[in-house]
Amino acid sequence: MINVMSRKYLTKAGVLAFLMLFVFAEYAEAQRGILPSLGGSRSGTSGFQFLKINVDARSSAMGGSNVADATDGASLYLNPALAVQMSRSQVQLAHTAYFADISLNYASYVHKMGSIALGGSLMYLDSGEMNETTEFAPTGTGRTFRTIHMAAGLSFSQQLTNLFSYGITAKYLDERIEEVQAQSVVFDVGFFYRVGTTGLRFAVGLNNYGFDTTPTGETTRQTLDGEVTETNFADISPPTMFLIGAAYDAYSTDNFDVLVTAQITNPSDNAERFSVGSEIGYIDQFFLRFGYEFGVDEASLPSFGVGFKLPILDYEVGLDYGFSTRDRLGSLHRVALKFNL
Repeated sequence: MINVMSRKYLTKAGVLAFLMLFVFAEYAEAQRGILPSLGGSRSGTSGFQFLKINVDARSSAMGGSNVADATDGASLYLNPALAVQMSRSQVQLAHTAYFADISLNYASYVHKMGSIALGGSLMYLDSGEMNETTEFAPTGTGRTFRTIHMAAGLSFSQQLTNLFSYGITAKYLDERIEEVQAQSVVFDVGFFYRVGTTGLRFAVGLNNYGFDTTPTGETTRQTLDGEVTETNFADISPPTMFLIGAAYDAYSTDNFDVLVTAQITNPSDNAERFSVGSEIGYIDQFFLRFGYEFGVDEASLPSFGVGFKLPILDYEVGLDYGFSTRDRLGSLHRVALKFNL
């Protein structure tokens, strides 16, 4: 009787906490018209902007609301505390077709060892060759350039109890534009808590936390006084983000499962945003996902995606696709291939 009462109490408390998170985010969004946010004034105040591009097809399909439910290789990017919540080791390969023919690739490996998980990840963005334009040659100077961005990470995650885990990732960053290079080291720290057997989970994360860095190299630009070569550059900061989110198993039968997620993202260089998402699973092999981001000016349409999980011999192979769009910039397509070992 006591166990049944405790379970009912945890269920009610978990649902109430999830609803409170949703109401708080909606209230904060509504108050922006009365109490203006300073987020907009922070835009463009940090470097390494590629770190803010979601690498995960599943997460992007759900509006980027998976900080409490990324139990796959994308956990090394979203929340390393969830790496140890995986049932098996996994290799994940992901590709994002970004705007202006820019490609973003992501690879990760999570090795599960009981209550500990170790992981490695690589994020690589390549702009391809682009035509150089200046204020004196708006149609092009005849020269081309490219920009390359890379983040290599090592992760550690530990499950302290069956309800709580934490994780940390150390990332080496390398950003190159023309002959200018910026390098730095940042850290991701995440915490995960499961509310008993209620199906409710909470997570908190601090991503891309590190120190300012000074770019090195040189660049030549045309001015009214002729060509000027610059070798001194202002310090740049990493785009630190504070994340808090929840996930709830809203419905479950032998064939169907419904997951609901919500997340608040507070970046150091922009306004806060709130995102929600949902995933409908059929026999734990076929998935339909959708989500929406509040507080993102260009995101007026919801995102969506599909997923497949099929057993092959002794392995399990997953394929995810996520679609999202921005009003003026266009559409984003993401795919991810997962191998559970």
